[in-house]
Parts: sequence; C-alpha cells; structure tokens
Amino acid sequence: MGGHSHWATIKRHKSAQDAKRGKIFTRIIRELTIAARSGGDPDGNPRLRLAIAKAKEANMPGDTMKKAIQRGTGELPGVTYEEFSLEGYGPGGTALLIEITSDNRNRTVAEIRSLLTKNHGNMAEAGSVAWQFQKKGLITIEKGKVDEDTLLSLALDAGAEDVKVGEKVYEVVTSPQDFEAVKKALGDAKIETALAEITYIPQNTIRLEEKSAEQMLKLMEVMDEHDDVQKVHANFDIPDEVMEKVAATAAG
Repeated sequence: MGGHSHWATIKRHKSAQDAKRGKIFTRIIRELTIAARSGGDPDGNPRLRLAIAKAKEANMPGDTMKKAIQRGTGELPGVTYEEFSLEGYGPGGTALLIEITSDNRNRTVAEIRSLLTKNHGNMAEAGSVAWQFQKKGLITIEKGKVDEDTLLSLALDAGAEDVKVGEKVYEVVTSPQDFEAVKKALGDAKIETALAEITYIPQNTIRLEEKSAEQMLKLMEVMDEHDDVQKVHANFDIPDEVMEKVAATAAG
C-alpha cells in the first residue's frame, strides 16, 4: 500500500496516545476558524462540518469549538490566517505538497525552507510538484472490520471511485464531492474507519528503502511538529517491513 497513507494511519494512532493534544487542538482550531469564514452553519458548509467532526473526534470542548467558529465568522476578534501551499522535494526525490495556515507568510516560508534543507530535502518552484497530486476523499478501514465484498458493494454504490486492497487496510477513494455520502454510507453500516479526510493522493509513488525511508519519516515528523503545517502530502512508498524496521529502530 502507499506509504503516504500508511504514514497518516501511523500518525493517527500516535496522536491518539500522544501528549500533544494541544498541538492537535491548535490545528483543528485553525481549520474551524478558516472553514467558518464561508459561513458558520455546518449544514450549508461541508468544510466546517468535517472540521467539527474532527474536533469532536479529538474530544475538543464545545466552548473551544464555538469560539473558533465565531472567530471565523467575525463574531469574535481573532488572528487572521492565510492559507497557502508550499512544494518541495524530500529524500530519494520524493515530491512534497505542504498545506500551510500562517499569520506571517514570510516567516513560515523561511522556516519550512530551513527544515527541508536540514532534513535531506529542498524547496521547489510553485507548480513543479502539485501536478503530481489529485485532490480526493480518502477513507481507510482496517482489515477485519469488514469483509472485502461488503465494503466494495457499499462504497461503490455510495459513489466511491475505487477501493484499494492493501496488506493491512482497505483504502476507499472518492471525489471530494462524493466523500461525505460515502463516509455516511459506511457509518450507517457501522463500519469503523481508521482515517477519513479530504487529501491529496499522489498519481505515482517512489519506493524508499531503509536509509531514505528513515530520512523521509524523520522529515515528515519534523514537518508535523511545525505549528503552521496543517498537512504534508508526499508520494513515498515504504514497504511495511521497512516501515516496521525503521519504527523499531526509532523506538529502540
């Protein structure tokens, strides 16, 4: 399976056990505020609806959520965040698409450039990497939670474009427009998802072996630590056995 989504699944489990709840909250609060600019009613604002679902999943207090939304609608004063993407290359020539929310663009760009340089990567020109990714809905389900035939039938009937079968998980891919309908169909069928988000999926992947894999995961970790980075999309593919070996080395 694609290393990019494997990383997302690992990160999700990690953040569930992490003491970094503050960082997770910071990220979701920014998303709620930005999403609410298009309207504070989640019924008419799919992006806000998704952000609220993530906030609830992270057990964010209702009052915190409400204030973040009110800052977005202008009912409360708050920092103005700008959304933009940066592009870069990582270890092994991997492509990186980095989603940013920042209140100081120049500072953030300089910091991201420095992080890339220190971690076997470099910044790329705008447009040189983005074309390698497609915006899609991605829903990941651990094997054992549902049998393949049931999932295929349900997901495709609800409008999914594809269901990919990996070693440990199924990946349901949708258009951004059909994401909510497919997610709802799986939820109604009581199928537990490990990950559900609108993301950028690489059209091709680059396979990384141990040294490059280790450098790549370190870069992803460092990027994930940066407050202004909302998401990092990358086209690496790390085989499960290499992923496990690298994880074991890091833990050791």
